[in-house]
Amino acid sequence: MDPLLTVSCVSSGYGDIAVLENVSLEVAEGEIVAVIGANGAGKSTLLLTISGHLKARTGHVRFGDADLSGIPAHQAVGHGLVMVPEGARLFPFMTVRENLELGCYHAVARPFLRQRLEEVLETFPVLAARQRQLAGRLSGGERQMCAIGRAMMSSPRLLMLDEPTLGLAPVMVDRMFDLVTSLITTRRLTVLLVEQNVGDALQMCQRAYVMERGVIVKSGPGTALLDDPDVRRAYMSV
Repeated sequence: MDPLLTVSCVSSGYGDIAVLENVSLEVAEGEIVAVIGANGAGKSTLLLTISGHLKARTGHVRFGDADLSGIPAHQAVGHGLVMVPEGARLFPFMTVRENLELGCYHAVARPFLRQRLEEVLETFPVLAARQRQLAGRLSGGERQMCAIGRAMMSSPRLLMLDEPTLGLAPVMVDRMFDLVTSLITTRRLTVLLVEQNVGDALQMCQRAYVMERGVIVKSGPGTALLDDPDVRRAYMSV
């Protein structure tokens, strides 16, 4: 079976600063794939490049039958490739509901706005209770839920999560992983996950890639990398 997402020899960066160098990876439909590495390894840059927020200098990004190389992010969303950015990035002076509705702006999702909103508010009862509240008044965990809910409004085929537990209290970290696992199971999502909690990410995923300084240095099943002494020493303090 052909992969849903194929990243081939992609290099990108910011201005004159090169970050990614010939990065290649694949994500099959229905798979959870994690990308792990130290801060500054290029993980977020990878997701930004795949999603079209950054233009790849070399290489290609294929999603299903479409070549998404060089197309802007709003067009990638129309294909079902949706990213939840680090820090959620909500519009703080808009209500929770207005933030959610923004996820349905593109032509493919717009006809299903009411249905998707009902599904999201059922999945996230706390958002249903706060839907008229300004998003800037949400807690850190609630903001992350709102960002994931906004992404779900877009009817994603592949959901890319950039550090969904960053800055959350330990109890909220566990809840967030439970939530992501539930969404994957109930919505049959494909997920590409960048996550600082390496042990949790490797336990959740089927496969993972290890990045160092913009280069993929290891890959394999999550369970195998969980037992890899280099990974445990570098990223799990073991």
